[in-house]
Amino acid sequence: MAKSGKSWEKRLSGETDDLAINFVESLSYDTRLYRYDIAGSIAHAQMLADQKIISKAEAAEIKKALLEISDKIASGKFKFDLVHEDIHMAVENALIERIGDVGKKLHTGRSRNDQVATDMRLWMRDEIEVLQTKVTLLQKAFVKLAGKYVDDPMPAYTHMQRAQPVSIGAYLLSFVEQLARDNTRLKNCSELLNVSPLGSGAVAGSTLPLDRKNTAKQLGFAGITWNSIDAVSDRDFCAEFIFVCSLIAAHLSKLAEDWIIYTSSEFSFIRTDDKYCTSSSMMPQKRNPDMLELIRGKTGSVYGSLVAMLTILKAQPSTYNRDLQEDKIHIFNAADTVGASLEMSAAIVGNTKFNAKQIAAGLDKGFLEATALAEYLVKKGVPFREAHGIVGGLVAHCEDNNCKLSDLTIDRFKQDCEKIEADVHDTLSPAGVTNQYLTEGSGSPAQVEKQVQYWKNQLKEQ
Repeated sequence: MAKSGKSWEKRLSGETDDLAINFVESLSYDTRLYRYDIAGSIAHAQMLADQKIISKAEAAEIKKALLEISDKIASGKFKFDLVHEDIHMAVENALIERIGDVGKKLHTGRSRNDQVATDMRLWMRDEIEVLQTKVTLLQKAFVKLAGKYVDDPMPAYTHMQRAQPVSIGAYLLSFVEQLARDNTRLKNCSELLNVSPLGSGAVAGSTLPLDRKNTAKQLGFAGITWNSIDAVSDRDFCAEFIFVCSLIAAHLSKLAEDWIIYTSSEFSFIRTDDKYCTSSSMMPQKRNPDMLELIRGKTGSVYGSLVAMLTILKAQPSTYNRDLQEDKIHIFNAADTVGASLEMSAAIVGNTKFNAKQIAAGLDKGFLEATALAEYLVKKGVPFREAHGIVGGLVAHCEDNNCKLSDLTIDRFKQDCEKIEADVHDTLSPAGVTNQYLTEGSGSPAQVEKQVQYWKNQLKEQ
């Protein structure tokens, strides 16, 4: 049996079994909350003093001791004991050991229920800023790379089949758009969680005259939660955070999937730097995109955290239940995994080259100019549905005769449509098609140039 040292030990008879101690503890993973736990405790002590529940001298003594404990934890000299269960009791126990009965006053009007809810919001608020910075750095890497390939065409794919030619820069900027949505979602998540539950107590608040707006202001919250029953159990912000992380992971996985394919010998569209590849223990010729494969694989771990979080919340009765202790495992996993994947993605993007000449040389495969040809017919007055059928027939003819659309004579074109004229061949260069796109946000070099400048200006401010 382990010697107890818990806040609730007087309620239960006998000592807690070692098996139970190891089963119930969260100290092995929630120690990363220590700065936020201490910040919340200092704010709480200051509020207690402002409300004359404790003296100003006692609040000052508590603050001084808490800061010393924080320094000790940061330096790695603090000795944690699982008997204290979590970071809250570990810090409080150390405080009492340092300053005695004054330290015992800190928990006045407070429960670990509102304490951990506050800590999680403080931690997540900072973590979101870290992730936003990493997202922005990846966006900048994409914009820089896109600027190098504004005038170089590549095939765009739908259903993994060649579709239309676009600027390589347009393809790269598609990821910048996705990441911009991710940053917006992170911002929205931060705004929604930025209210303080501190002072809600265990479930019903306190009979003491606590000033919740005081602590909220000290901790930089925009306001307070307005229902103590909901405040101690609300983990919507946790599920939302992991969902945002899941979408970031999905976007990174899409990038990884593309580039794994593009680095293959069959494509050879890109070459990533050797320092982000590995080789084979058996096959000496191999150059494996393992980092990209791991980014793709780690997405499953983030999705798992989302499902786990939602499952924890699925059958929770109202107010706080110990199940919620498990939330941190999944929140931390999602944040750590996505943070690492963003860093690795930025490094890979910043050290990748497109084989532009090789890509351009292969653009005559796959009838990439077909849609532009149909639109050429539209300009000649042919209804689009009719034009679509005409071009489809021409493509089938070329496949049967193993030739390209550009190989067809004007006489052969006129067999299918009298409105086709000699200028049709101006439309039949896949590389030239990209210059003909007129719509805003399209894959033309002119539009990509505008987009690159737009994103440079946008990201300069972040």
